[in-house]
Amino acid sequence: MKRIDLFKQHLSEKRAVKIIAGINNFDLENIKKVVSSAEKSGASAVDICAREDIVSEIRSMTDMPIFVSSIVPSELVRAVELGADAIEFGNFDVLYETGKSFSASEVMSLVKETKLMLGDSDVFFCVTIPGEISIEEQISMAKELESMGIDLIQTEGHYHSNSELSGARSLMDRAELTISNTIELVRNVEIPIMTATGINPTTAPFAFAAGASAIGCGSCINKLSSDLSMVATASSLVEIASRNASRVAELV
Repeated sequence: MKRIDLFKQHLSEKRAVKIIAGINNFDLENIKKVVSSAEKSGASAVDICAREDIVSEIRSMTDMPIFVSSIVPSELVRAVELGADAIEFGNFDVLYETGKSFSASEVMSLVKETKLMLGDSDVFFCVTIPGEISIEEQISMAKELESMGIDLIQTEGHYHSNSELSGARSLMDRAELTISNTIELVRNVEIPIMTATGINPTTAPFAFAAGASAIGCGSCINKLSSDLSMVATASSLVEIASRNASRVAELV
């Protein structure tokens, strides 16, 4: 049994939880804490940056499925060689802050380049659809990715908000776009959808209600200061996902 099979099983049961350390997080000690919290909580997978020394170190410390995220095809191919169980082209959200922007055509070109470089590798392949492109473009892109045999699509909800909200309303405001994108994509493709950006214990139930098969959760865990709070938050997310799986099973 391959390590990625655990994630695939949770994905099919609509209860997959991917804990994200961060595409631009190169703090090894923080990443180790994130991975530990994912393991202790029973999460489905962990997502880390593509830096070679970090991929090697994390692979040596855990047997849980590891996603490696990057926007550089050669880095993703190298991550597979170093033991990554899955690759993700994307997790763009944090990169927007540096002024980067991603069009559908740019992403598709790089995804095709990555697949070509991978050759016959059967590594699990996830692609993030940029949240800043129109929903029509997102749907078209999702259909093309599905036809290419991509295994999983991740949504995001990039936007600029000038509102000064607080509490639960603030949390929902950040997640609203990615959840709405999830609804639209679930309606139009059969490929599983993972909802990310602003997903935490408050918003996760809405992501699953929107039809997500998985959630990607980063800042609600990797920004925490204590190991205990990281594990508690990750465990809460896993419990929410498990309840969704039970609900789905009852409807079958």
